[in-house]
Amino acid sequence: MRPTTLPSSPVVERSNVSDVAYTSQVTIRREGGPNRLASLPAQEELVKFGVHGAIAEHYGSNLALFGERPTTLDYLVAATGG
Repeated sequence: MRPTTLPSSPVVERSNVSDVAYTSQVTIRREGGPNRLASLPAQEELVKFGVHGAIAEHYGSNLALFGERPTTLDYLVAATGG
């Protein structure tokens, strides 16, 4: 590793990340409005995303037309343990 001096900062060690441990193979398909379908590894069924409640209200989504679905934020919070 070669130390690099940045302006007004201490010496920083540089490292090279050469080995990628994992690349996620996810595809997203828009269905219309806020609704999307995601294809995730190790899961046969497509995952449905959309909006609900206060989020739908904030964005002015027509729930009668698009229905309620979990948001990507809901999945992110669940993935990090709540």
